[in-house]
Amino acid sequence: MSDPSSAPRSLPLDFQAISEAESLRRATQFRAELSRRRSVREFSASPLPAGVLDQCLLAAGSAPSGANQQPWTFVVVEDPAIKQQIRAAAEEEERAFYATRASAEWLAALAPLGTDWSKPFLEIAPALVVVFRQAYGIEEGVKRDHYYTQESVGIAVGMFLAALQHAGLASLTHTPSPMGFLARILGRPANEKPFVLIPVGFPADHCRVPDIRRKSLEEIRVVYGARHPS
Repeated sequence: MSDPSSAPRSLPLDFQAISEAESLRRATQFRAELSRRRSVREFSASPLPAGVLDQCLLAAGSAPSGANQQPWTFVVVEDPAIKQQIRAAAEEEERAFYATRASAEWLAALAPLGTDWSKPFLEIAPALVVVFRQAYGIEEGVKRDHYYTQESVGIAVGMFLAALQHAGLASLTHTPSPMGFLARILGRPANEKPFVLIPVGFPADHCRVPDIRRKSLEEIRVVYGARHPS
């Protein structure tokens, strides 16, 4: 017989059942809300409402992770001098990317978006959130392996973007390559690897976004087995 004292600690699941009609209503409303989310590159300098960003970060921190190790660090940058350093370093990498690193095919794929090496939004947006992936942990001076870190941090970032949209904020996922300068400028430890840079704020009054098309349900869904009638 197993020893009950050796079993993992647990607690009752906090799950709130809702009707099928309410479930569909919420799913439809959330889908419509997220469908309006766009990558914004023209920000207002208006400050963020107090407390909103922290709530969105807590929402991201509720994401599932491998072995519940929560291998993420969200660094919030609001200091103008640090934002200027980040912009200068990012633009240096982006100049090289557009001039020599990117293939012709890659540049052709980017052309409809109208992007280039210039990144003024890195200084204008009121906050930059730099997400770091903890490749391994350090507990009491001992290195501890982390598992499924890419997947875990990716899920947390997705939840963060959804939370920002739900809170009425605009955002952008920016991944200058390579991103090592972010760890250097922000003084992060060796186990933290830059994952994505997310400017957060409100869109500028004149903000425009590329006219893009998103794939339909039929293009992204494959079904095996019976389904409830629609």
